[in-house]
Amino acid sequence: MRHSTPLPFDPADKPVIWTVSVSRLSELFRDITLEYDALADIEPVNLGFDEAARHIRERLATERCDAVIAAGSNAAYLKGRLSVPVVIAKASGFDFMQALARARKVSDRIGVITYQDDMPALAEFAATFGVPIEQRTYATEEDARAQINDLKASGIKAIVGAGLITDLAEEAGLTGVFVYSAASIRQAFDDALELARLAQLETNRSRRHVVADTLRAKHGLADLRGESEAMERVRQAVVLYAKSPATVLIQGETGCGKELVAQAIHRESPRTLGGANRPFVAVNCGAIAESLLESELFGHEEGAFTGARRGGHAGLFEAANRGTLFLDEIGEMPLALQTRLLRVLEEREVVRVGGTRPIPVNVRIISATHCDLESRVREGRFRADLFYRLAVLRLSLTPLRERPTDILPLAEWSLRTALASLGARAHPNLPAELAACSPLLLRYDWPGNVRELRNLTERLALFLAAEPLQALTPSFVAGVAPELNGAPHLLQQLSAPLASMPRAAAPESATDVLARFGGRRDAAADYLGISRTTLWRRLREEQET
Repeated sequence: MRHSTPLPFDPADKPVIWTVSVSRLSELFRDITLEYDALADIEPVNLGFDEAARHIRERLATERCDAVIAAGSNAAYLKGRLSVPVVIAKASGFDFMQALARARKVSDRIGVITYQDDMPALAEFAATFGVPIEQRTYATEEDARAQINDLKASGIKAIVGAGLITDLAEEAGLTGVFVYSAASIRQAFDDALELARLAQLETNRSRRHVVADTLRAKHGLADLRGESEAMERVRQAVVLYAKSPATVLIQGETGCGKELVAQAIHRESPRTLGGANRPFVAVNCGAIAESLLESELFGHEEGAFTGARRGGHAGLFEAANRGTLFLDEIGEMPLALQTRLLRVLEEREVVRVGGTRPIPVNVRIISATHCDLESRVREGRFRADLFYRLAVLRLSLTPLRERPTDILPLAEWSLRTALASLGARAHPNLPAELAACSPLLLRYDWPGNVRELRNLTERLALFLAAEPLQALTPSFVAGVAPELNGAPHLLQQLSAPLASMPRAAAPESATDVLARFGGRRDAAADYLGISRTTLWRRLREEQET
């Protein structure tokens, strides 16, 4: 039975829903979409699994989506990999009864294949009504294909299942009976609209309690770039950990992006766990003197010490109340403060320096370190009870040198970003130019990890913006970044005047630029910053000389 029609939204703020399918389910999605056109902006994403996850994450960096609707194994795959809610379209018991009736017209024996879990009710139905039903489950496409081939070998001619199953069944020469009905898909659309409505109400409430920008997390899941398996595991962990209020310990070398991950966990958290509109406060425990760190964390009362602020001062725990406190370089925290921190975590209240009144705080703690905290525990330099209290959930970040497939894509993205910040544009053939530089970039150890790579691209962007016709060649990169070749200094500490910057021996001719763009005169003229008429004149002059 379908739910009652949801209340209409403000036309200027209609929910955005994306449907995901690569099977015949997409046709049903398309038909139902017409019924909901006045209630939501609905767009199909005709991709599946990893391709769909990557596509949606990329778009979420710049676009809004309130909910994703998918079904079967595709939905299960996406649910743990996206920050946006995934509504799973489910077939009802009535759907299965109708599908079995259709299948019975084709075959006396029927195969039913479901994702991961079987349906005990079907076994009871088969026994009660004397319908021979073979139930199977699958986890992967290969697994599903094997189950279908096995059922075919046993003489079964009709298989009931979701889109992937029916497609594979027909590919094997069997009759595939699609289990989903229009009513079940409408239910999924209603659920997605309800989720969007609740999110909108929560957003409207939170707008009345917006915190200062300085206390907000500016980075989310889309900023965790890289397509290596290691980065995919990190993104999955972020989505999973965001659902829990438990403490998180992030371990990784300098420059791996520990604070980026902490901000992503905070932003992906539900509002009740301190989501994007709640405060995110970060402090580097190794960068502040011990005498000041205590006051910064816990606050102080008026007159607590010489120089104490008049009227007292709220600490970072109070500033992060109902949000997240990120303790970077937690391994550098002095033992005396570790004891106070442990008490705050256990009691959920803080006492300011020089005060006696406990102040309740509700703060999620995410901490990070580049050192081996367990070794420090054994050495007596870090409290064991605090370590276990901070490390309920753990996440280890892989250094850049151990995920080489991410280096060139990260370099391209960082270089484009750096050039844009300088008001310059990247060469259209930048990916090819970077590929030519790959031996330099891939053999380097990157001790500073992603931060070092970003710094290098900012340096390259500065030189490229000053020399627009300079191609990104290996020799140019080696000149700007001699450390890639193990050189002891960085281009005379980058103190040479502009005239001595690495540059092409001579400006590129119009003929060379035209060849670079495959003969496309509009692209060549745009690159040189001249009109097509001027380009034509320069080409003729070069031919005459």
